[in-house]
Amino acid sequence: MSTHFGLIIIGDEILSGKRADKHLPKAIELLGARGLSLAYADYVGDDPARITATLARAFAAARESGDVVFSCGGIGATPDDHTRQCAAQALGLELVLHPEAEALIHERMQDVAKEQGMPYEPDRHDNIHRLNMGVFPLGAAIIPNPYNKIPGFSCYAGAGAVHFVPGFPVMAWPMMAWVLDKHYAHLHQKLAYAEKSVIIFGSMEAMLTPLMLEIEAAHSGVKVFSLPSVDHPEFGRHIELGVKGAPEAVNQAYPALLAGLRRFDLKFGPELVR
Repeated sequence: MSTHFGLIIIGDEILSGKRADKHLPKAIELLGARGLSLAYADYVGDDPARITATLARAFAAARESGDVVFSCGGIGATPDDHTRQCAAQALGLELVLHPEAEALIHERMQDVAKEQGMPYEPDRHDNIHRLNMGVFPLGAAIIPNPYNKIPGFSCYAGAGAVHFVPGFPVMAWPMMAWVLDKHYAHLHQKLAYAEKSVIIFGSMEAMLTPLMLEIEAAHSGVKVFSLPSVDHPEFGRHIELGVKGAPEAVNQAYPALLAGLRRFDLKFGPELVR
């Protein structure tokens, strides 16, 4: 059974347009560099009920199908950060201060005090409040944060997991990369995916559908894709038609696709390899 990767992006600022989401393209990039791909993505605002429902679906997918999901945002300790609490509720677990997270947060506070030339006061109210950033669902594992030591966390469900990282890209992206390399290196397939396509003019998708079905039926392990465009800056109205999948299967299916296209009176543009 193949592992499906998912992404959850949490925050009103994304849905309101105050901030543009950068996590989706980066997740695709991080996975693609390892021969993996993103299966789905969800966006949700800072509403605890919606976050809990979204995370409950993610944990169900992890438990039932072995999905691996990254959740970005909302793990801080301000009033609009609800992700840690919602994760615990979705799992039916209590929230506890993770001992390793507690030690790392103390280290961070000591570093900040030293940088500011101030004494370290662990019992000061604001420092005690910062420990809330290490309060995770019972049984969670930490994700190291190379930027400021404040960790994220992972919750495992069945064969899958949901991995929680901050919303800040400078923190989230190296943490996601660490998770992929630390826990899923056995899934990396850097040479196991290929994509070949051709730009064609003067056709409609409906006319090409029988050929697409024919190629998929004759070549297991490939998917045929069709990407139409009506206003491309270089090619104008066109269709990019291609196959993707395991390299060996793609190398067999693509010539068959080209041969099938030659049955039609079409104008061909460049061929693309990814």
